[in-house]
Amino acid sequence: MDLKILLDVARKSIFTYFDKSLVLNKDYYLSNYDELSENRASFVALKLNGRLRGSFGSFNASKQLFEDVFDNARKAAFNDPSFEPIEIKDFTNIKIEVSVLTPSKKIDYIDKYDLKEKIIPKKHGVILEYQDKKATFLPQVWDELQTFEQFITSLCLKAGVSSSCFENNAKVFIYEVIKEKEE
Repeated sequence: MDLKILLDVARKSIFTYFDKSLVLNKDYYLSNYDELSENRASFVALKLNGRLRGSFGSFNASKQLFEDVFDNARKAAFNDPSFEPIEIKDFTNIKIEVSVLTPSKKIDYIDKYDLKEKIIPKKHGVILEYQDKKATFLPQVWDELQTFEQFITSLCLKAGVSSSCFENNAKVFIYEVIKEKEE
């Protein structure tokens, strides 16, 4: 998979938001890069001066990778509720990271200790579902939250649930990512 083309799609999707006279030629991308036609889930993260500036992604592979990256890049730039929309003056300094998710796999576990044995730090991304709440951390988050306890506790906070949810049959899924980022 040519991940550099995903960075190109992400950057141009944001740029065409600013300059509506430009249009991304979807047919060109789909005819030249077969992987962009596959239904895949992706996450797009934006950084400005080394700090997160927006992030948005999909849990499920429900549309073509081209559309998923295009939409998630725009949402990361303009619809992440944690940040103000980016401005054109910041656009040239934004660094983009695109992660393509493998299909997620449900993990059966007995308790949090059993779960710890089944999740591999820095390899697995984790999706937590409990009642009507859902959150995920990409494998890259292990760089910041290096212990299982930090990772899982923070994921529970992100989902808005107590870490005791694991005693009440919270659903846990793992996945891996293929990623590319601008330096």
